[in-house]
Amino acid sequence: MAEKWATFGVDLHLEPAGPGGLRRGLTDALRDAVRTGRLAPGTRLPSSRSLAADLGIARNTVAEAYGDLVAEGWLTARQGSGTRVTDRAVVPPAGTGAAPHRREPPRPAHSLVPGSPDLASFPRAAWLKAARRALAAAPHDSLGYGDPRGLPALRAALAGYLARARGVRADPDTVLITSGFAHALRVLGPVLAARGARTVAVEAYGLDAYWARLRESGLATRALPYDELGTDPGALTTEGAVLLTPAHQFPMGTALHPDRRAAVVDWARRTGGLVLEDDYDGEFRYDRQPVGALQGLDPDRVVYLGTASKALAPGLRLGWMVLPPALAEEALAAKGGMETVSVLEQLTLAEFLTCGAYDRHVRSSRLRYRRRRDALTAAVADRAPGVRVTGIAAGLHAVLRLPAGMEQPVVQAAAWQGLALHGLAFHRHPEAITEAVDALVVGYATPPDSAWAATLEALCRVLP
Repeated sequence: MAEKWATFGVDLHLEPAGPGGLRRGLTDALRDAVRTGRLAPGTRLPSSRSLAADLGIARNTVAEAYGDLVAEGWLTARQGSGTRVTDRAVVPPAGTGAAPHRREPPRPAHSLVPGSPDLASFPRAAWLKAARRALAAAPHDSLGYGDPRGLPALRAALAGYLARARGVRADPDTVLITSGFAHALRVLGPVLAARGARTVAVEAYGLDAYWARLRESGLATRALPYDELGTDPGALTTEGAVLLTPAHQFPMGTALHPDRRAAVVDWARRTGGLVLEDDYDGEFRYDRQPVGALQGLDPDRVVYLGTASKALAPGLRLGWMVLPPALAEEALAAKGGMETVSVLEQLTLAEFLTCGAYDRHVRSSRLRYRRRRDALTAAVADRAPGVRVTGIAAGLHAVLRLPAGMEQPVVQAAAWQGLALHGLAFHRHPEAITEAVDALVVGYATPPDSAWAATLEALCRVLP
């Protein structure tokens, strides 16, 4: 007898044929689907009439198979609610190779982990309006595979915005859209290696995930010294590139001193090296004038990198590079011929930028985060006068300097109380040539407004 298949409701196929006839074959197939968990507890099965029609068999055959499985306890049948899989735990038979269920670790009650904005403040209504306008106006061909550099409308909008807001010298043809900063490093790594780079200089403090991306491309990382003027480029020698956060060092919070900004560009011109500028939160400043992008000093030697992760949300997976013209084709070839970022998100961001909604959201966020920063500094001064708050002129996080030897005890005490918190050591490069400091990196933008007061209280309880 030819095999017959049915697909219903869930992604499940049944093969009712077997040596014992249709009824037995269907019963065995259903039992196996329940036993192995392919039909989850509580799943409602199709009516006997519907399944019989799908399988091309008699309705009575399906009804009898259902009845057999109800009698065995695999299914339940109640008037008005149909036939369902019994609501009980399913234990896979031994030898199936099923992976053991992993219990998710409990989520902390509060989080001050840096790197995220307040996701509850994402401008959903404004974003939805922009998406509707963008989709309504988009030509049909914009929904195709697209230009691997990114949609022309978004590249043009970014070039205009970055020139106006960050002092970046950008042409839409040198803008490359990525799915975030890590993706940008995956693109740049092979480009640097092909140009003969073996080592990339990095800052003494940063994110190990980014150092790992460079290592994946066969590039070693070497940490530069750090002091009160920021990262010291005087130690640069023959590295192929240097990765910096010059506008707001992550996580220390300092802006790179003007003399050092000039020195790193001079190094790049002298050696042919490249500066990779991570401008991760350049829009957020409070007590000082904005520090323009380093890229403006020499667009031929600086690769400017930014994302929507801090201003909007990391889940959008939208990032961009402004490349030196001589590097644009190499980076495009390394990225590959297919667009990797949702066209709909690109269309929406382009509209969000050009209609002014992006600027409005940044301004309102800047005010809200400044209030949080002020509340943090006031609370720490009142509750823990021995702790000094630094790095607060800009950005979405602060560094709390602790008495010597207190970093790990405070981080551990916070974990016991359900508060997720990073110590400064978490961000220290393993080869950093700078004096170790006991401190906390507090992401005050992370909690939603509704949880901010309780989170700040939880922090103050663990401070020495």
